[in-house]
Amino acid sequence: MKDVMSSFLRSCKASAILFGPLLGGAALLGVPGPVASADSFPRPIQQAVDAGVKVEKSFSAASGLTGWVLSQGGQHSVVFTTADKKTLIAGTLIGENGENLSSRYEEDHVPKPDFGSLLHELDKSSYVVEGAIQDPKKTIYVFVDANCPFCHLTWKALQPYEKAGLQVRWILVATLGPTSMPKAIEVLAAEDKTVAFRKMEENSGKAWTPPAKASEAASPGAAVQIRNNTELMARFGIAGTPGVIWKDARGKVNVKGGMPRLSELPGITGLPEQKVDDPALAKFR
Repeated sequence: MKDVMSSFLRSCKASAILFGPLLGGAALLGVPGPVASADSFPRPIQQAVDAGVKVEKSFSAASGLTGWVLSQGGQHSVVFTTADKKTLIAGTLIGENGENLSSRYEEDHVPKPDFGSLLHELDKSSYVVEGAIQDPKKTIYVFVDANCPFCHLTWKALQPYEKAGLQVRWILVATLGPTSMPKAIEVLAAEDKTVAFRKMEENSGKAWTPPAKASEAASPGAAVQIRNNTELMARFGIAGTPGVIWKDARGKVNVKGGMPRLSELPGITGLPEQKVDDPALAKFR
C-alpha cells in the first residue's frame, strides 16, 4: 500500500511541503481547481480511486480535516483532506499535546485482521527480553525504533509493570532515519542484549557514536534480523513505532500502534495498575 500511495502522491500535480521531524515526514499536497460536485470525492482522493485504490470509509478528524481509509491488495492507509477539499495530507498527524493522532485514527477506523496466525512469527523474531525472565505473569511484544521518542516513553511507562512481573519482548526495527539501523545492530550484536538495550534507552536523545561493529558490513546477521523485524511489523499492519501486541484474557491477539495511554496499560499487561510518576508521562494519563 505504501508503494501504491507513494506512486499516487508523486502523480499529483502539486508541490510537497515537508514539515520536518516532528511530523515524521508528513506532506501537504495542494491540488488546484474546484471539486467537480458537492457529492464527489475530493480531487486528490478521486485520483487515488482512478489509480485503483478503494475508499473504505471517511470520518471527521481533528482541526476540520476529513480522514479517509484507503485500501488495495488487503492493505490499508489513512490519509486526510482539508475542509476546502483541495489538499491531501499523507503522513503522521501530531496533536497539540504530542499525541500521535494518525495512530489513534488507524486504531479506530482501519479494519482489524485476525492476527492469531501471525503470533507464532513473533516468537521467531529477534527480540530483547526485559522484565520477568522466569514465569512472567504476562508477556507482551513491542516493536521499537531506537530513534522513536514515543518508544522511549513507552519503555518508561512499562518499567513499573516489568517490576511487577511483566515480560516485554522488544522487537527492534529500523524506520526512522540513518542511525536507526546501526543503533539496533549495536543492541542485537551485543553479548548481553538486555544490558545493551537498556543503555540505548537510558541514552535516548543523547549524542551517540557508533562502535565499529554497529554496521551492516560488520554485523550482517543482525542487519538481516532487523529487516525481518521491520517486515513483520508491516504484516501486523503497524505503520509506525511503537507497536504493541498482546493477548487478552480471552486469548484474542490485540495490536495497538502508537504510545498507549497510561490508563490502557493494566488492560494490555493484565496486571493491576502500577504507579507511574515520571513527569515526562503526565500528558499520557
